[in-house]
Amino acid sequence: MRIWGLARLRLPLAVALCCAAGGFSVFGESLSPGTEEGKAPVKTESLAETIPLSSSRDDLTDADRARVQTVTRPATHFSKPETFEAMSGGAGTSIASVNRDSFSQFSANITFAEEETFKLGNALFRKLWVSSPSSTQASDGLGPLYNARACQTCHVRDGRGHPPEGADATSMFLRLARAPKTDAERAAIAAHEVLNFPDPVYGAQLQDRAVPGLPAEGHMKISYTETPVKLAGGETVLLRKPHYTVENLGYGPLDETTTLSPRVTQAMAGLGLVEAIHPADIMANADPDDKDGDGIRGKPALVRDPVSGKLVLGRFGWKAQSATVRQQTADALAGDIGISSPAAKRNYGDCTPAQTACFAMANGVQARLGDTEAPDPVLDLITFYSENLAVPARRKASFPETLAGKKVFYETGCISCHVPKFVTRRDAANTAHAFQLIWPYSDFLLHDMGEGLADGQQVGEASGSEWRTPPLWGIGLTKVVSGYTFFLHDGRARNLTEAILWHGGEAAKARDRFAALEKADRQALITFLESL
Repeated sequence: MRIWGLARLRLPLAVALCCAAGGFSVFGESLSPGTEEGKAPVKTESLAETIPLSSSRDDLTDADRARVQTVTRPATHFSKPETFEAMSGGAGTSIASVNRDSFSQFSANITFAEEETFKLGNALFRKLWVSSPSSTQASDGLGPLYNARACQTCHVRDGRGHPPEGADATSMFLRLARAPKTDAERAAIAAHEVLNFPDPVYGAQLQDRAVPGLPAEGHMKISYTETPVKLAGGETVLLRKPHYTVENLGYGPLDETTTLSPRVTQAMAGLGLVEAIHPADIMANADPDDKDGDGIRGKPALVRDPVSGKLVLGRFGWKAQSATVRQQTADALAGDIGISSPAAKRNYGDCTPAQTACFAMANGVQARLGDTEAPDPVLDLITFYSENLAVPARRKASFPETLAGKKVFYETGCISCHVPKFVTRRDAANTAHAFQLIWPYSDFLLHDMGEGLADGQQVGEASGSEWRTPPLWGIGLTKVVSGYTFFLHDGRARNLTEAILWHGGEAAKARDRFAALEKADRQALITFLESL
């Protein structure tokens, strides 16, 4: 049987090894430097001519490059697991017992001193901020408009969020934005000066909470319509389509051109490893013009680095709008909690000039500590914590039913976007992330997922129907950690089968192959996903 998707998979020149300074050892084992019998080296293509990114790995020797190329080739045999396949996060993989804290373990290969830094960051991640002025001056500065009082409130046990249950919308919010209206605005987006244009009154995000004396912006309301989808063998699956409105608007109507984009929070594991993937390896899989004609158009998300001003590769967030964990953290502090930091000096969070009462409230800046509400080293500690949450080890990777599902995963073409493995860069900022063979199952590129999943909201390079491929590692522990299984950017999918069936656009062929499988093969694929 043909393995769909392998024809277009441009493998990174380097992708994965381990923590030993010069080698491939993981817990005493070693990877063979030889090439797979009968296989020629995989050639890569790049978009270096059109974007200012390195077209090849500049952190490797020729010997490294050849060995990495070999180890990151996609599997062709499914009778047994690949070497180190169960260690999804390389040497930092958590092998702790599976329980509700499975996403909250620190990387196994950080130093003892770094464990202390991790724990300090954890404390700040869980910290409940309060409104100003307050007697607890190290904790004030909340809001004035906000969605949560702590990072952990949204990322419960460091896992993914969910749609509102009753009045609880804490781990899901609405992004607010409109399309550019003028040539100048279009030019600003093209030059990567802005990602989009927020609502003139409500800003970039609907804040459903506020400090005392200030009205909240409003509350998200969701209704669903269900559509039956028939699968091979007669099984019927109901897909629920969400419809979003905002109730109890506190500052007048939304602009008539403002779009509502729902976002659930994402799981936190492995972020530092994702940042340590060399951009050339991500670019090696990009094909925005579909030159190979396979229908898959992975597109890089370029963003402007706020410090250097250079264009860099976005790889975090539902639309890959952030390039680093630090910036993603700073933006979340400011946008979700209303806390300013050295990387996002917004003492009033997402308040807009139209919300004059918001700017009349006190902020939490303490002059003796700095000019932000979360001065150094608060942001750095939370960033370190976020970068070093370990990826859980695979379960049942060697079981026959898991391997059978892996084969189906490959055959249906899922790896065209959910690229199985990478090797991180040798010169990663943290040695714990350097030269690791990791298995995120993502290409970290933007893909058009069709009208069914479209939110109509442009975010930088991403159109209203494009989304970054989310990594799949840890997805099988969602129920254990969170107590529910809601997937996709807005949690509409109640299980993995529904999530697959929502795939459209570039993923439509893979979705249709899944729907046409015999029931046993569909279950095998789900079993494989649950092992990740």
